[in-house]
Amino acid sequence: MPDLHPEILLASVVYTALGLALFGGSLWIATKVAPFSIQKEIEEDQNTALGIILGAMFIGIAIIVAAAIG
Repeated sequence: MPDLHPEILLASVVYTALGLALFGGSLWIATKVAPFSIQKEIEEDQNTALGIILGAMFIGIAIIVAAAIG
């Protein structure tokens, strides 16, 4: 079993928290900037394009956070 260094574990926890905060913040910003209800568009109107755009935004943030960890 490999040694778990506390500083590496702490860095992973910090980057995870930062990544989750970025996800939440980016969704909040997108909700405030959009001239329509994002939730209504995706859930009720089945707007696939908006879902793809939000998914791409989250994947982009995930790639940035993963690069910062690695």
